[in-house]
Amino acid sequence: MTKLIFCRKCVLPNTRPNLVLDDDGICNACKTHDVKPNINWDLRKRAFRELIADAKKRSKGYDCLIPVSGGKDSTWQVIVCLEYGLKPLTVTWRPPGRTVIGQQNLDNLIRLGVDHIDYSFNPRVEAAFMLKAFERYGTPALPMHMALYNMPLMLALKFQIPLVMWGENSADEYGSSEDCNARGFQLTEEWLAKYGVTHGTKPDDWIDDQLTRADLTPYFRPTGNQLNEAGVLGAFLGYYFPWDPQTSLDAAEKHGFKRREEGAKTGYWDYADIDDDFISIHHFLKWYKFGFTRLFDNLSIEIRNGRLEREEAISIIAATGDQTPHEDIDAFCKFVGIDKKRFFEIVEKFRNPDIWVQIDGKWTIRDFLVADWQWV
Repeated sequence: MTKLIFCRKCVLPNTRPNLVLDDDGICNACKTHDVKPNINWDLRKRAFRELIADAKKRSKGYDCLIPVSGGKDSTWQVIVCLEYGLKPLTVTWRPPGRTVIGQQNLDNLIRLGVDHIDYSFNPRVEAAFMLKAFERYGTPALPMHMALYNMPLMLALKFQIPLVMWGENSADEYGSSEDCNARGFQLTEEWLAKYGVTHGTKPDDWIDDQLTRADLTPYFRPTGNQLNEAGVLGAFLGYYFPWDPQTSLDAAEKHGFKRREEGAKTGYWDYADIDDDFISIHHFLKWYKFGFTRLFDNLSIEIRNGRLEREEAISIIAATGDQTPHEDIDAFCKFVGIDKKRFFEIVEKFRNPDIWVQIDGKWTIRDFLVADWQWV
C-alpha cells in the first residue's frame, strides 16, 4: 500500500505523474515556480526578439504557426505574437465535443486578425481511437494530445513555417526537471515521451485491423531530421514571459474572450477547460488513478501565485466534491458507441489499488487530504 502524501505547500499528491516531493515535503512544481522571480525576464524577452527576428528572416509567408483552441491561453499567445509583429497561421484540432462558448471564443480569436485552419478529423477514426486509448490506458484524451503536438509540426513543415509557438510548458506547472526548463526549444521526442500524455506511444502503435496507417495520417509527426533540415523550431512562449493564468485571462478578456457563465466546468476556474465537453473525462480519470481531480491542479496554481492559502484550497475541495461529469460522460459514451455501464466498467480497471481501499462497502482513499470526505 502506497502512502498518499500531499505537497505541504500546494495540494498535489505524490501520485501525480512526474511530481516529486523533496525531504521537506515540497513538490518540484512548487520549487520550479519559486525560482521564477529570480529569472532575468528582460534577458528572456531579448531572446524572444532574437527568436522572432530569425523567424521573420527565414519566413516564406507565415512567420510562425500557433496551435490554438480559442481558450484564454491561446488567445494570449496570439495577442503577444501580433504585438511583436509576427504574421501567424493559427491551427486548431477541432474537438468532437466542442462547446458553444468554445466556438465563440475561437471565432473571437480569429477576429484578432489571423489566418486559421480548423482541422477536423474523421469522426469514425477519432471515436475508435479514443475508445481504444480509454480501454488500454484509461486516457481518452490520448488521441487529442497526439494530434495537438504532432499535427502543427506537420503543417509547419508543409507550409514552410520556421517557428511553432506553443504556450505554457506543462512540465513547469505540474512537475518538471531541470533539463525541461533549460531553454525555450523543448518540444523534443524526449519531452513528448515524458510529458506528452501519450503513454510513450506513437501512431504506429495504434495500427490494427480497425485503424490503418492511412486512417491515422493526421496523428503522425515529422521526423527530427525533417524538422532540422527544414529549420522548423518549436518554442514555449511561457519560457520567454512569466506564465500566470490570471495574466493571460486579463489580456484575453480585454480582447473579447468570454468566461463560462454557468461557472467552472471542471476544476476551479470558469475560464479553463470550457471549449470541449470531453476534456472533463480525461480529468475525471485522475480521481481513480491518482486520488486527485482537476480542482487540485487549478488550486495549486492559485496557491503558488499567492491568490489562495493552502487551507482555503482544502476547504474548497471539501465543499466541491469529486465533480463527476455525468452529462459529459453521457455525451462521450454516445460518441464512442458504448453505454454508461461499460464506461464505468472500464474506469474501474484503472482504480489504483495502491491508494484505494474498500471500507464498509465504500471505496476510500487512505491518508486523503480532506479528513471528513464523504465517500460514496
